[in-house]
Amino acid sequence: MARFGRVLTAMATPFTAEGALDVERAGELARWLVARGNDGLVVAGTTGESPVLTDDERVALFRAVRAAVDVPVVAGSTTNDTAHSIAMTEAAAEAGVDAVLAVTPYYNKPAQAGLEAHVRAIAAASDLPVMLYDVPGRTGRKMATETILTLAREVPTVVALKDAAGDPAETARLLTEVPEGFEVYSGDEPLTLGFLAYGAVGVVGVASHWTAAVQAEMIGAFEKGDLHRARELHTSLLPSFRYMNSDTCVFSQSVKAMLDVLGLPVGECRLPLGPAPEGTDDAARQVAEGLGLLP
Repeated sequence: MARFGRVLTAMATPFTAEGALDVERAGELARWLVARGNDGLVVAGTTGESPVLTDDERVALFRAVRAAVDVPVVAGSTTNDTAHSIAMTEAAAEAGVDAVLAVTPYYNKPAQAGLEAHVRAIAAASDLPVMLYDVPGRTGRKMATETILTLAREVPTVVALKDAAGDPAETARLLTEVPEGFEVYSGDEPLTLGFLAYGAVGVVGVASHWTAAVQAEMIGAFEKGDLHRARELHTSLLPSFRYMNSDTCVFSQSVKAMLDVLGLPVGECRLPLGPAPEGTDDAARQVAEGLGLLP
């Protein structure tokens, strides 16, 4: 069994109608997600609108979700500021989370030596396991395979990677060289089935808000060698993958629209994302009906 489970969701952050953090609904959403097949939760990640959360809001969110569920909780405690990331990681540890998600510093685009030093400093701030998060489409900087390998080999608490780099060939190479016990998670759900073939252990997803059980079944089918069934399940997920991100409606917006359709409203996204565009609810309803999620 993978350290953090096979299917984790990068959880949406609930807000009230006035735009305030809704910690009560965060706990409710966390329990709802676990009841529907999630093995773990990533809190205050990109889908959770981390760039628009205050430090106090992040910590309150960590505490609320940790208190609500008994599955692994991975805290999005890092930013592109190393000192800030250290302080937030220390706060996350005090909040009782199980691990931290360390995103590649965005916008300032450090060289590989800076990326490595950044992660080493975060890892030294607590005893918590660290899941690296490589997402160059958002950060503007790819974490090189050699940097990942160095951290995996030399920093005992660097134990996993959320791979959203969109380079399957490099992921395959990485998985032939990582030390035993280091785990790679797909951070791009359409690529999960292929990543499993390379040796990935699971997925940190977004569509998993409503498809966790299907994704878990797909992973289970693959592990049993039933590739036909795994491909069938992957195919059934394609409408969800197409729905969840586009030039006009991004992950956080589409997730919140879907949760509204499924009867668990969590408010609108804060600016600069703002409300989901017109027609998103209809698209969400169509996807949900196709999966048999609505009465």
